[in-house]
Amino acid sequence: MKYYDLNIRGHSYESDLRLILEANRLGWTYVNLIYSPDMYDLALKYMEDLEEKLDNIVKIANLKKTEFEFGVEINVRNPSDVRKNSRKFRDKTKFISVFGGNSKINRIACENIQIDVLSRPYFKRIDCGINHVLAKEAFKNNVAIELCFNDILSSYLSYRARILSHFREIIKLHKKFKFPLVITTGSSSIFDIRSPRDISAIFKSIGLNEDEIKSCLNSYPENIVSFNNDRKDMVVLGVKEINNR
Repeated sequence: MKYYDLNIRGHSYESDLRLILEANRLGWTYVNLIYSPDMYDLALKYMEDLEEKLDNIVKIANLKKTEFEFGVEINVRNPSDVRKNSRKFRDKTKFISVFGGNSKINRIACENIQIDVLSRPYFKRIDCGINHVLAKEAFKNNVAIELCFNDILSSYLSYRARILSHFREIIKLHKKFKFPLVITTGSSSIFDIRSPRDISAIFKSIGLNEDEIKSCLNSYPENIVSFNNDRKDMVVLGVKEINNR
């Protein structure tokens, strides 16, 4: 089975290469390196060199290649900036996420069909950041909700307990309203990355069964990647132009 991690924090050429190779070693099939809007264009300048370097290493070491892509994370306080940045970058990137936590940001992300993922809607909140209204909007607009494993890894005591409680609440809403749900590592260094097996074990203990975990690590992210790969051929959103010649 293919395993997708849609949230690895991009930094630089060398850092990105180390992260991809570590993800490869641990069994990830596809990784998405996330950049801010300000850094995204700079990262694109070395993307081809990174691809070439990775191909050479994989070939020499006789490894199965881990695919990668660069994405944009919109982290703003003003809801109107979500719309502005999503319009600006939708044709430039194959992946757009919105960093959540703020109630208005969570809502505008779930209502925006241009957004792929609402990341961490529970961030620094007493509640999980998603209710039945937003769950319905996320399902309607095919916006995935992201649970970030690093939030468990980097937290302690009562704060970790709160994060786990938020995860359980979002999982309950997912089971009821069927919006896409993705699990990511949220790694910013090679020491943060965990294998798909380790992540599966943790999320199985907090409410997801094996089939649901497979959907979170494979089916839902694969659908996002596949849909965005086809965007350039779409006449209108969801309608693909087919050239038979």
